[in-house]
Amino acid sequence: MTRTVQQLFDLQGKNALVTGGSRGLGLQMAQALGEAGARVMLSSRKADDLETAVADLQAAGIDARWIAADCAKEEDIRRLADQTLERMGPVDILVNNAGAAWGAPAEDHPVDAWDKVMNLNVRGYFILSQHIAKHSMIPRQAGRIINIASIAGLGGNPPDMQTIAYNTSKAAVINFTRALACEWGKYNINVNAICPGFFPSKMTAGTLERMGEDRLAAHAPLRRLGDEEDLKGLTLLYASDAGKHITGQWLAVDGGVSAMTGG
Repeated sequence: MTRTVQQLFDLQGKNALVTGGSRGLGLQMAQALGEAGARVMLSSRKADDLETAVADLQAAGIDARWIAADCAKEEDIRRLADQTLERMGPVDILVNNAGAAWGAPAEDHPVDAWDKVMNLNVRGYFILSQHIAKHSMIPRQAGRIINIASIAGLGGNPPDMQTIAYNTSKAAVINFTRALACEWGKYNINVNAICPGFFPSKMTAGTLERMGEDRLAAHAPLRRLGDEEDLKGLTLLYASDAGKHITGQWLAVDGGVSAMTGG
């Protein structure tokens, strides 16, 4: 029998792991998954932030818990994966969202800062995806992986942004998504990416202050920045059976900015 739209988007009985989930875009996506019925495990480096975020989710009726881990460190990533499987059971949905940025002119960009960005934004995504797939998704022949890229990965930035490592890492995430989708499709694992534009967050606070929220909003066809709801719909599409025939894709959630730049 053909399912209704409500049934296709329903995540009751599903388990989700969201990295970088204690605030900002990660917390917004965790809320979306939890509101659709999924049990949610949040992870980030700081226990205090996680405790606050989980308390807020639980107050909203969401089954949520947390594990503190640094997704730039392989030992932390493997511990996060193992403890999640032990405490929650098989992971149906993995959201790779933990990320870092660094601003510096390309000619002066510190190599250790380049490595920091790449280790978290690319290497961390790979290690966690590999571990969760091998120990949960591949044996069960099912899974959804959502990688958070950025419109910064679609091209260059204005000269005053100077975020070459971040841009490069997010471009890598987009092709990582395509390559993984092609390889793991045979296991019924869907792998897709979201490319957010500017959303107010701790990571973007410096850029928004320097360049001005009004100026950045005016540059978007919709004349606004992203808000606390704008990632929810796409996250739920990718995570649910409503998107079961979508894999290896990226979609910008940026108010139309990438449409003007040819991304």
